[in-house]
Amino acid sequence: MTARMLINGAAADRVPARDRGLAYGDGLFESIRFVGTVAPLWSRHMQRLSESCERLRIPAPDTAQLWREALEVIRDMPQAVVRITVTRGVGERGYALPVSPQPMRVVAAFAPPKVADSAHVQGVRMRVCDLRLAEQPRLAGMKHLNRLEQVLARAEWDDEAIAEGVLCDSHGRVISATMANLFAVVDGVLLTPALDRCGVAGVARAEVLAACPQAQVGELTLDALLGASEVFLSSSVRGILPVQSLDDRAYAPGVLTRRLQLHWHNLGFSMEQDG
Repeated sequence: MTARMLINGAAADRVPARDRGLAYGDGLFESIRFVGTVAPLWSRHMQRLSESCERLRIPAPDTAQLWREALEVIRDMPQAVVRITVTRGVGERGYALPVSPQPMRVVAAFAPPKVADSAHVQGVRMRVCDLRLAEQPRLAGMKHLNRLEQVLARAEWDDEAIAEGVLCDSHGRVISATMANLFAVVDGVLLTPALDRCGVAGVARAEVLAACPQAQVGELTLDALLGASEVFLSSSVRGILPVQSLDDRAYAPGVLTRRLQLHWHNLGFSMEQDG
């Protein structure tokens, strides 16, 4: 059977107990959607991984090697999500950085999540989370390994009809969903929250911003979101999802959402592949 997980290039499914990623969340990860052997957003993922490694002072892995390992773990899978995890590696106790770090890389393949056709057509239901994201500009934008805020936010509901939750910062400004970035059309302007204080700058978000140069990045209040004419989520794994409702506020998928769904399809993804 083909290995579905490689650790430092070798088939394995366990990491050392003294790895700093396990001990301190000292690392990063990328979740990359593959269609066959094609990953339409690969270059964006690699750019974010490289930039984040530089910010955390972790030696970045070789992207050509990551590509070869990704192709190995997805062999014979028509659809897959490849998670690439990079940690600072094994270290002594304490927070001090190792003098000569030996980063660990984990490349693993999983079946993509099932997303109902109705989610792409009619949209998803959301709620506003009680949890507030802490602000830390030195970590903002990165997909670092500490996802406890998202874990606790997602634990706030168990209603299967609710697909996502809106996360705000400590000042009540909208930042994102728990697993996706968020866009809203407010007074005719496409707006997405600034992520210089907290939140993850998704690669799908970057793709939407490149496709819509008129979009603005800035502050988005909850009142403005509730008054928006169109709201959608962007995710490199799930694509472009319209928002059908946020608590008691109902929305309808708009023209811009449909245009971006078509753009997503033209990149090499399709709604049928998600279901």
